[in-house]
Amino acid sequence: MFRWGILSTAKIAMTQVVPAVCASENGVVQAIASRDLARARAAADRFGAPLAFGSYEELLASDQIDGVYIPLPTAQHVEWTLKAARAGKHVLCEKPIALKADDIDQLIAARDEHKVIISEAFMVYYHPQWNKVRCLIAEGAIGRLRRVEGCFTYFNVDPHNMRNQPALGGGGVPDVGVYPTVTTRIATGKEPLQLQALVDFDPQFGTDRYASVLARFDGFDLSFYVSTQLAARQNMVFHGDRGYIEVTAPFNAGKHDHSRVSLYSVDHNAVSQWTFGDVNQYRLQAEHFVRAVRGEDVALFSLEDSRANQAVIDAIYRAGETGAFVAVQAQPAS
Repeated sequence: MFRWGILSTAKIAMTQVVPAVCASENGVVQAIASRDLARARAAADRFGAPLAFGSYEELLASDQIDGVYIPLPTAQHVEWTLKAARAGKHVLCEKPIALKADDIDQLIAARDEHKVIISEAFMVYYHPQWNKVRCLIAEGAIGRLRRVEGCFTYFNVDPHNMRNQPALGGGGVPDVGVYPTVTTRIATGKEPLQLQALVDFDPQFGTDRYASVLARFDGFDLSFYVSTQLAARQNMVFHGDRGYIEVTAPFNAGKHDHSRVSLYSVDHNAVSQWTFGDVNQYRLQAEHFVRAVRGEDVALFSLEDSRANQAVIDAIYRAGETGAFVAVQAQPAS
């Protein structure tokens, strides 16, 4: 079994990822680290992990750990991913893995130098509903794709929450703006060429609380909005000239709503609907990661994919400054 180490007792780890690892068929939670040893021990006992560490450095130094999951605040992702890679540990890092696309270049270099797997934890990448959407579009079920529409919103004005703290990498665009972007890229296999954005910042927190984005791809547009201060909602629609596809719980499948992909005809008649029951996308993510570490030929969200996705986030902030269209610079400068 692959021996996982967890760097911190963050909520996403304790409520989603660690339970998913425990349920996985090829990995175990070997250790949990926190800057508070008592907290690490309590979490380790909760999940049956034999080891607890009072520092992240101790966990990385352990020869009983094969790879780590990093759910630290966003501003610390690059730092600890690099430290883990240099320690010879494989890394699954919570999204976004960086705050700038250029910062991912050093992660790619570290991955190649230390011969480890590094992947950003986009759990949606592994949910079968997105494979279904991709296949429907590719086979022409909705004709020519012309427009994608999406949203991801929630309400959080807690000043102590990292999402409302600029120093920790907070803000709605890096937290949830990544999802309409990445799922459109997954479903179509295409990259945005340019985009326009309106970005509104909270005067108290200094983080972006609302963003509206229009991105132009080759042949279709993506329009979406995200917010940290609106009523909770998430949805994705892929609209073609012969029908459309609606994804009911596109991001938090099972938590937000039942996972459903619905296909409608050109005259708005329901053609087919696919439901995905109790699929745990976090478990699939953990299992795919371990299989990739073992050298199996499985799809894994790559750092190159991460760089392309982060380039879109960078462009949103640039466009938000002027309201004009800006180019999406997906590739590193030569």
